[in-house]
Amino acid sequence: MSPYRTRLPQLGDRLFIADSGMETTLIFHDGIDLPYFASFVLLDDAAGRARLRAYFERHIALARATGTGIVLETPTWRANPDWGARLGYDAARLAAINRAAVEQLDALREQLETPATPIVISGNLGPRGDGYLADRAMSADAAQAYHAPQIETLAGTDADLVSVFTMTYVEEAIGIARAAEAAGMPVAVSFTLETDGRLPSGMPLADAIEATDAATGTYPAYYMINCAHPTHFAHVLEGAGPWRERLRGIRANASKRSHAELDEATDLDDGNPVELATEYRELRALLPNLAVVGGCCGTDHRHVGAMCAGWSRQLPSGRNGR
Repeated sequence: MSPYRTRLPQLGDRLFIADSGMETTLIFHDGIDLPYFASFVLLDDAAGRARLRAYFERHIALARATGTGIVLETPTWRANPDWGARLGYDAARLAAINRAAVEQLDALREQLETPATPIVISGNLGPRGDGYLADRAMSADAAQAYHAPQIETLAGTDADLVSVFTMTYVEEAIGIARAAEAAGMPVAVSFTLETDGRLPSGMPLADAIEATDAATGTYPAYYMINCAHPTHFAHVLEGAGPWRERLRGIRANASKRSHAELDEATDLDDGNPVELATEYRELRALLPNLAVVGGCCGTDHRHVGAMCAGWSRQLPSGRNGR
């Protein structure tokens, strides 16, 4: 049984780290070919599972060393029907791979969790289409129907919540939140942003959060930003509004490159871990409830380690986190 599904500990005042850019780490640091950026294929054999385990263990070690909690994402960002079909996975194999992903993290939790370092397991969801484009948008109803099978599978595991990353338009986020509610799963929704701080659809971040909340009765447990550099979106967080209180997590890119530039890049831009950690501390002043910090493309355990080194072990008490 999930120990945290009914009360997610990252909704409290203490700091939780997340992991980092799993796929870019595996591709550029470990030299592994990931077709379509799909890391779930590694669960199919012992060698791949060992690679994933080593990746997660590095991040858990950081959390234990600094006395923080940690939210671990399953490697299932691409484990949905369209992407699975491209890789030869039918519905039954996709369901099995989603279950196996949670089982691996649950085994790590049983072995490595401590009272000072709670380990939260998040069933990771990705977009139906490209993570950088909003050119093939679904309605909210279509998105709910499309993502429901993966969410229902994860609801039958020991995952504590589902988290959808790299949302490029609001209707898909709404559909996923509705599917999660129907399955009885908490959900975190993470939007990606362009260099102007807007979603790839062109919608402002504030509008996206408010629209998703309005359409779902504020069902998402919290919102996040991922796959963008802090310099791309810090300015949009300076405006007032209760929507900022709904933002609880950041998983930024190491690189300041745009999505289009990253798509065309053949090298890894891992930025500067210390500089990125400094920018995260500045974001903390803009986000009163920021509590989950990790990385996205180009980041690895070094970046998360720098974030831990520059951040207090415990967020000060009080809802504003300051």
